[in-house]
Amino acid sequence: MNILLVHGLGRTPLSLWSMSSALRKAGHKTEFFGYTTVLQSFDEIALRLRDRLRSLATLGPYGLVTHSMGSILTRAALANADFPQPEHVVMLAPPNSSPRAARIANQLPPFRWFANQSGENMANPKFYSQLPALECPYTLIAGTSGPTGSLSPFRNEVNDLIVGISEIRMRPDDSVIELPALHSFMMNREDVQKATISALG
Repeated sequence: MNILLVHGLGRTPLSLWSMSSALRKAGHKTEFFGYTTVLQSFDEIALRLRDRLRSLATLGPYGLVTHSMGSILTRAALANADFPQPEHVVMLAPPNSSPRAARIANQLPPFRWFANQSGENMANPKFYSQLPALECPYTLIAGTSGPTGSLSPFRNEVNDLIVGISEIRMRPDDSVIELPALHSFMMNREDVQKATISALG
């Protein structure tokens, strides 16, 4: 199956190179989608991703592996799509509801400049209330190695240092695969790669 990999905020397609290698060894074909939030708005990136997915859909069944904000861009790109939906989307540490980390970071001018509209969207619960959930099958994978306790902004909630487990679900009854990983580099872990490959079939 053709798999498009979509990276997270502040990263590049290179961050998903190890995941791509694992997918290719499992028999999939992989492509990358890149973006830079400081140069393009969220809406512009989502439209470009939509065009890429429309083109990919003409080649036959396809899937996606998305990391962090790449998952939110994917939801926006697939909303009311006029082309076939993916066979499956694997979301790695997706902030499927407004993450507290984004709400805190968006108060800082350097983050607002760098993240642009993408950061504003993630910090805005109203944006999420208007963002459709995926209509295709999907798998959510969460990291669980973030700190907890009285000094953690997550208190006793399982988290990956950036996103809490409650922020990962797209629908209230979603099941989540929990693995001992941190947010930024979870895609490089063998257990995450195996879970991704298993979900894609």
